[in-house]
Amino acid sequence: MRHLRALDARFFARVASAHPMLPWLTGAAVMGLSGNRGARRAALRATGSLALASAAVNIASSHRLLPRPTTRALPSGHAAAVAAFTTAATLESPRLGAVLLPLATAVTAFRARTGAPSTGDVLAGVALGIGIAAATCRWWPLHVDEPADAARPNVPVPALPAGLGLIAVVNSDAGGDTPAEAELRILLPMTDIRLCESGVDLHLVLDRAAKDVLAHGGALGVVGGDGTVNAAAVRATESGLPLAVFPGGTLNHFAADLGLATLKATADAVEAGCGGAVDLGRVTTEGSADGDSSTYFLNTFSIGVYPELVRAREAREAHLGKWPALAVGLFRVLADGTPRKVTIDGRHRRLWLLFAGNSRYDPPGFAPSYRRSLNDGLLDIRAVDGSHPFARTRLIMAFLTGTLARSRVYQATTVTRLRIDGVGEEGDYTRDGEVSPAADTLLLDKSVRALTVYLPPPQ
Repeated sequence: MRHLRALDARFFARVASAHPMLPWLTGAAVMGLSGNRGARRAALRATGSLALASAAVNIASSHRLLPRPTTRALPSGHAAAVAAFTTAATLESPRLGAVLLPLATAVTAFRARTGAPSTGDVLAGVALGIGIAAATCRWWPLHVDEPADAARPNVPVPALPAGLGLIAVVNSDAGGDTPAEAELRILLPMTDIRLCESGVDLHLVLDRAAKDVLAHGGALGVVGGDGTVNAAAVRATESGLPLAVFPGGTLNHFAADLGLATLKATADAVEAGCGGAVDLGRVTTEGSADGDSSTYFLNTFSIGVYPELVRAREAREAHLGKWPALAVGLFRVLADGTPRKVTIDGRHRRLWLLFAGNSRYDPPGFAPSYRRSLNDGLLDIRAVDGSHPFARTRLIMAFLTGTLARSRVYQATTVTRLRIDGVGEEGDYTRDGEVSPAADTLLLDKSVRALTVYLPPPQ
């Protein structure tokens, strides 16, 4: 027992005496390389919280702020780093927290017991670290890894064992890294897979597939990103067909909100026959040379600098994380862009950007990321007003300080219909990542529960 106690003491002494940053940064690297989205978010939040806690301890212990000697407790840098890292990781992933909390508690308790630093210093460090990790939620809201709600359709979607009756169009230009066609043949071997090669008109392939499904029964499937899924959704809606969305593109926001993160998840839904009805956002053009026409968006519509902002964020997101990348991208696009003059529901406006989401998006701040519902009948409208003095500077400061919701520059609301005049004079608009020429007048509204899709089976 004496040897075991000595080994135990040496182990905790070695862990406790290590540099506060090193073991936790190693843990963050492991989480980041795991391939799990929740673990990656936990690693980013934990690393950021650890850095903030270390900086706060250095400031608090500076001789310029506290006289020496002092009897006040100084936060322990080691304890603050451990508490910040563990709390932040637990906020994003409770499962990771269950692993980290015992180790963090043991390390912190050992340092408090040894008296170097004092117990008061350790407790002050723990309180500081927890507070900083919790405060990060103000700037970087927690993500909810749950499928959005969707109403059950009046007519059940057909269950297609092994994919029998499913015609799936695979867009080879979608940009995904996974050989989707080969994987789909393994998951659903009876599926009629139609590959749309580079240079082939995707719309013609989808039209033919929809006609064949109508003739023989079954369902329409699509493998690709949001732009490809948008094209398939239009055909499915117009034909009254259920749509199976297989994530196979560079960006798969719609599939993610449906809870379909992998091809296997969609294959399971197709075989189980689980479905629901979702809203579509609708854009109706007036005053164009070809007359009035309507098209749809599954995720987002935007004018102004929002498309450039999304591209700037995504180019840096893998290295910096979503919110730091958004901050850098915001500086970049605002430095180079100019406000656009449009008329919104009869009111003249100068806007840096106008965003419309198909259903309400979370978080409620500046960067819409995911939806809790896909059938609420609402358009999520977010705008940045360019008419206020120093609008760019005020927007940046509000974003960095977490006060965006109270800024007069930033405006957010939900509507069921919106009229935009003067768009054609300023250029194009973007829907689901695809750029379209703008007519003089655009009408935005909803086609409520218009699209029937396959959904994950209930857990």
